This record gives sequence, structure tokens and C-alpha cells, in this order.
Amino acid sequence: MGRMTVKVCGMRDPDNIREVEALGVDWIGFIFFPKSPRFVEEGPSYLPDKAKRAGVFVDEASEKILQRALDFRLDIVQLHGKETPEQIAGLRKDLPAGTILVKAFNIANKEDLQATLPYEGIADYFLFDTKAPLAGGNGIKFNWDLLSNYTGGTPFLLSGGIGPEDAGAVRAFSHPGFAGVDLNSRFEISPAFKDPSLIRYFMDQISQ
Repeated sequence: MGRMTVKVCGMRDPDNIREVEALGVDWIGFIFFPKSPRFVEEGPSYLPDKAKRAGVFVDEASEKILQRALDFRLDIVQLHGKETPEQIAGLRKDLPAGTILVKAFNIANKEDLQATLPYEGIADYFLFDTKAPLAGGNGIKFNWDLLSNYTGGTPFLLSGGIGPEDAGAVRAFSHPGFAGVDLNSRFEISPAFKDPSLIRYFMDQISQ
């Protein structure tokens, strides 16, 4: 595997977005889920142009996803709810060519990995998060050893409670499908406002 993808999710403040983008992160995520404390209602006055733009949706109507994708010129659409393979296939047809589709799964035991099977060949990436009350941003890790049971062909990102102190564990984690990490609540000063120094530290550590 080449250098892992680093996604910083749940951003909103234009200056903060600029600072985080300048660190060389790959994807910056915007959460379009009204119940999230990181919900983006209005477009920030600055949107990344070097980092890819990811939009995060939870059980949203396809029309609304397509509209947000056009308004924000999203490179990535990440689906965090109970979206069906059929809905994702439909989105792929309607979104601009080259849009990356990510399907998130909440993992508590190895049986949860079975849920990925219908999405093989439909999503470009999976995202493995912690099974918890909220649809993300819980700040809790799941047991990554469970992923030794994942034998699918779709690359995945690790999510769920990854903090600056986990850089060593991320560096040591090995799986043929492991493509990157999704950072959010453990790098925050307040909801949707990230601490660039913590992200810089983490990126330095994982690249050693």
C-alpha cells in the first residue's frame, strides 16, 4: 500500500479548513446530517481546493445528496445510514463521473462485517466505524482485530475514536484492504473546530 489516506471529517470554519488543508490531508469531510453537532447548513466561505471534498449523509434522499454534491462540488459521497446497494448504484449513475462513493458500517463483532457483502462492487471504499448511539463522531474505538475477518475486495478506512495517541497503533495496523483513517472528534477544540497541531503531530507520527 502507498501512503494512507488521511481524512479529517466534520469541518465548518473557513480559516480552520484552510489550516487543516495546508497540513496536506487528503480528504476534508462536511457533515450534512442535521442531528450532528458538526452539521453544515450553509456553505463555508472557503472550501478546500487541494484536499478532496467529502460529503457525509445519513439516510438522505438521493435528490438531496445530488443537490449537495453539485452545490459543494463534492469529490466523495460518504453514506452513513441504511442506504441500500440499489440507492448507491443509482447515485453513481447520477453523480458526476469519478465521484468516489464510500459506505460506512458500524462494527461491534465479526458478524457485522457480513453487512458489507451486498455492497462489494457497488461502493469504492468502506468505512469501518464504532457501533454506538450516534451515527458517527462518538469518539470511541472498536476492536480493530475484528477486521482480520474482513476478506472483501473493497478497500476501507478506519474510523471511530482515533486520537493523536493512536498514531503508533495506526502505523502498526496491517490489512491488505487498509487504505486510510478518518479523524474527527478526538482532534477537536470544540465541535467542528479542529486543532491543526494535533493533526500535524499525528501525520508526522504515522509517516515515520
